[in-house]
Amino acid sequence: MRLIPKRFKHNSLFYKMFLITIVIIVTISVLITWTTIRMSEKFFIDKFSFNNSKVMDQINESLGTFQYSIVIASNSLMQNGTIKSFLTGEHSNAMLGRYYFDLKKQLNTIKTSVEAYDVGIMIYGLNGVSYATDRPSWVKTDKELKKHFITTNTLQEPKKMLFHLEKQKDGGQEDWVIIASKTFMERTSHYIYGVMYFTIQEKNFKKFYSSYTSLGNDVLVMDRSGTIISSNRNDFIGNKEEELLGYVSQLEEQKLDYLETDFKGKDHIIMAEYLPTFNLYMVNLIDKKATFENMIDKKSIVLICILFIFLAIIIVFFASRKLTNSLSNLVKQIENTPKNDFDHYIPVTGTYETRQIGQAFNSMLDELHEYVNKLVLSQKQKRNAELAALQQQINPHFLYNTLTSIKFMVQQGGKDEATEMVNALISLLQNTIGNISETITVRQEIDNLKSYVLINQKRYGERIRVNYFIEPECSEILIPKLILQPFIENSFFHGFNKKSGGTVNVLIWKDGATLICEVLDNGDGMEATADNKLPGTKRKREMFSGIGVRNVNERIQLIYGDNYGVTISSTIGEGTKIRITLPIQKN
Repeated sequence: MRLIPKRFKHNSLFYKMFLITIVIIVTISVLITWTTIRMSEKFFIDKFSFNNSKVMDQINESLGTFQYSIVIASNSLMQNGTIKSFLTGEHSNAMLGRYYFDLKKQLNTIKTSVEAYDVGIMIYGLNGVSYATDRPSWVKTDKELKKHFITTNTLQEPKKMLFHLEKQKDGGQEDWVIIASKTFMERTSHYIYGVMYFTIQEKNFKKFYSSYTSLGNDVLVMDRSGTIISSNRNDFIGNKEEELLGYVSQLEEQKLDYLETDFKGKDHIIMAEYLPTFNLYMVNLIDKKATFENMIDKKSIVLICILFIFLAIIIVFFASRKLTNSLSNLVKQIENTPKNDFDHYIPVTGTYETRQIGQAFNSMLDELHEYVNKLVLSQKQKRNAELAALQQQINPHFLYNTLTSIKFMVQQGGKDEATEMVNALISLLQNTIGNISETITVRQEIDNLKSYVLINQKRYGERIRVNYFIEPECSEILIPKLILQPFIENSFFHGFNKKSGGTVNVLIWKDGATLICEVLDNGDGMEATADNKLPGTKRKREMFSGIGVRNVNERIQLIYGDNYGVTISSTIGEGTKIRITLPIQKN
């Protein structure tokens, strides 16, 4: 599970670019697809509305022909003297029989103008008499006609031909009948003496436009109140559609060719035309989904779009991967550089940008190495200078007392002992003051210790014995100069203040890649510090040099790091053990 975040971290740029690209591709594809579908719909709507406007013109023309036939028939009725006489006078039963015979012949002649449309004619006079052609579509008694709303409405608007819709039973079945009504009125005096009715079954009326309709493409004939008097869809007939009337009014007021809107929960295109001779609206109601579903294959368009998106994503994936792979590898190599101590250069490959970064990073490593080398050299020079300065600070009292002891030996006749002590002092001074190297071999360090111990034993006696246990393989291992002498000195002058004498053992051996040096005495012992380090001496100066016991630990850690240094274990009355750990280094 840890590999997933790490891999994501190394390839985060790729994943971010890939994700952003996918979002852009999908967004653009969706927008293009949506725009394509919308433009296609717009194109088909414009084309369809243009064609439908032509169709509506043809329907209007057919209805105009029908209206013209009705107008001719109505003019013939008003100009007929027999009909006027029948509707205005008072008649006995015998006269009515003669009138019916004449009216039959007159109406049959007039009916020929509308006979092609299967239109029935009925006349009603204000004198209370009526007459209808054979088998009329709409049958009413004289009393019913007098009180009928069609008669009332027609008399209120005598100059207009009005169209009405009513149900009529015919052989036990109910059928819709359209009634066109107009008043009998004299042209000059405007005297009204009756009402004429032209009746046609709605199923015959719809023949004028039914051939132009299709699934989702409906025609409705609507009066000014919003009542549907005819439609190819029976569920609309007789309904009062105020919402649709509002859309028609909007089209009329704004002079729009069509209107896209929601009607009865579906998206529709509405076209309308006012028929002034009928005083009706002809409405073309187009269901967008039903009409354009087969014209525009949205499913295929969406599937093709998804296919293109999938192909684009694959191309983008490999292209982005190729472009960012070199950068990801560069990031990994740069990240691993500290693990390799900044010694490994990164390969200069990939795109121009990654090559430039690689070159800049390698140049930075060169400058870093140069700076580190200079810094190490400077620190080394500084340590050597400090060591040289310390080596020059040999306590004059040590030299004075040593030389005094040699003089006393000579005076007492101990020339051999004096010679041995002089040789020890010469060797000690050569290896400390004469040699400014920071490191010496274990053998040289032990020789220095032996010279120092010899001088002190000659001066103060041999109450403190020193033993050396050196592993032969350790003789040529390099160690910092003067790291054991301060502890021997500490044992000589502080370790046996209460005891009359004792032993100091110096042990050096290898433990794997580590060199271990121990200085053990069986002297007075002391209380160790909390961090197991030697406490600083209370004396202002050491007996031999300025390199004190605390300075040894600081020098070792400065040279080799915090993993190495000096530790102490001590018990009061039993003695002290000093352990020094160093890495193994040879010439």
